[in-house]
Amino acid sequence: MAAPKRGRSASAQSKPGRSLALILIAIVALTGGMFASGHDTPRLGIDLAGGTSITLRAVPEKGQESAINKTNMDTAVDIMNRRVNGLGVSEAEVQTQGSRNIIVNIPKGTNSEEARQQVGTTAKLYFRPVLATEASAGAATASPSPSASSSASGSSSSSAKPKATGSSSSSATPTATATSQGRAASDALKADASSSPSPSAPPSANSSSAASAAATKLEAQYTALDCSKKAVQNTAGKDATAKEATVACGKVSGVWYKYLLGPAAVDGTDVKKAQAVYNTQTAAGWQVTMDFTGKGSDKFASITGELAKNTQPQNEFGIVLDGQVVSSPYVSSSITGGNAEISGSFTQEEAQSLANMLSYGALPLTFKEDSVTTVTAALGGEQLHAGLIAGAIGLALVVIYLLIFYRGLSVIAIPSLLVSAILTYVIMALLGPGIGFALNLPAVCGAIVAIGITADSFIVFFERIRDEIREGRSLRPAVERAWPRARRTILVSDFVSFLAAAVLFIVTVGKVQGFAFTLGLTTVLDVVVVFLFTKPLMTILARRKFFANGHKYSGLDPKALGAKPPLRRTRRPSAPVDPKEA
Repeated sequence: MAAPKRGRSASAQSKPGRSLALILIAIVALTGGMFASGHDTPRLGIDLAGGTSITLRAVPEKGQESAINKTNMDTAVDIMNRRVNGLGVSEAEVQTQGSRNIIVNIPKGTNSEEARQQVGTTAKLYFRPVLATEASAGAATASPSPSASSSASGSSSSSAKPKATGSSSSSATPTATATSQGRAASDALKADASSSPSPSAPPSANSSSAASAAATKLEAQYTALDCSKKAVQNTAGKDATAKEATVACGKVSGVWYKYLLGPAAVDGTDVKKAQAVYNTQTAAGWQVTMDFTGKGSDKFASITGELAKNTQPQNEFGIVLDGQVVSSPYVSSSITGGNAEISGSFTQEEAQSLANMLSYGALPLTFKEDSVTTVTAALGGEQLHAGLIAGAIGLALVVIYLLIFYRGLSVIAIPSLLVSAILTYVIMALLGPGIGFALNLPAVCGAIVAIGITADSFIVFFERIRDEIREGRSLRPAVERAWPRARRTILVSDFVSFLAAAVLFIVTVGKVQGFAFTLGLTTVLDVVVVFLFTKPLMTILARRKFFANGHKYSGLDPKALGAKPPLRRTRRPSAPVDPKEA
């Protein structure tokens, strides 16, 4: 029988220490990264840590089935994330699963009923006139930007405050009123209240008194409002109706501002379309364009015409989403025609985010609650404890099996299992803050199943070696001849497992994905461990007398395996040669 070919593979196998050094360096680096990140334990899912998990299914309006797409779903996730954060939850998780499902995971300590109401209702988007604004920290200011230009051009402003213009220039020229830029909040409320009643129905004394009392109360709220506090940013004015003035918070160039806003002038449903575009004609950079419905066009033209007569900040309109100001552009003329542009120092991400929020008011999507699961912290702890016990029992049974049937070879198999377990743990801990991976109960089941998959790879390799010894070969040649066949079997087996995990991850929704993800991860790590640890370690130990001489406790005893006599090369006897006839 021909000897195995020598070449690059033989040279690589003669230096197994390199492979061992490589995987040990990887373990040290990953472990160091885990401790450096401050996350030395995997994130736990709702079923293990306790909390509430809500599954929402997107339902399009009739004839609008195409509305369920990635852009709209991502926008809905962003809105829901804002709402959950408004509950004061710092570790909530909102993400899409599949093409039409959104999963909201809220950890323990949160009112589940309030959370369900927050994520299940439709977002409210309004355009409200700005009556007053100032920074929450530092000296008060009427506006965070210089005065608006009276031009209706589409050029971008160099200030932080975005500008709203019409697609076509308007002839309306703003004229200053008695309102000054530094007018106090109380004056702004009085001016707003005086312009609200209809001329044909003068307000009575009682209504004027009630309006004055409401204005005084709102002024007090505005004065006391501190938008630098995170708990206030998403809750200020959240319950205000569209017809009443309110207070709100908004972020401009990294600074939180508080706003005093008038009644809503335009509803979010009046926006037909909004998109982020890059203006190459005037070098204005990224802009957000808006198209309004017929009614929305009239409303927007009316409010911008009124605002353009004022100085800042009363010439601004706040775009308010769920009670928070996401942008407050100023106008310098009435914007007619049913479309407008918001320009400023936008990045592509900022422009796209604003466009998505503007579009959300007109999204033909509603979300129905498919399931709500609430797990107490005590029950989650019990499930985690039970999962760990099951894993420990499974690992113990595998170790006992290896000790009984493979004896000394368990010195290779058990460290290989430990290396695989360390890599799995460290990577799971890093994936928590990295991609939001959370270890749930099905994921623990996947890790337990992986113990058997990893042990199976060792068994395949060991049995191939034993087959070679039964053929009469010594250990070192047997290891090198057994490896190519074992490697092929291991790769095919792990490929099938990984393929099954990938298909399961793609077609399922919810916690089952945790099982599929863990199964796929551990299958990949099985290949890494077998190639970089198990095989090199076997090559090194095959040089030791305990294994090379086939000690009875090595698991490679030729007599116990029923080995044939050693193969020896002998010369074939020469055949008799018949004498040739003359």
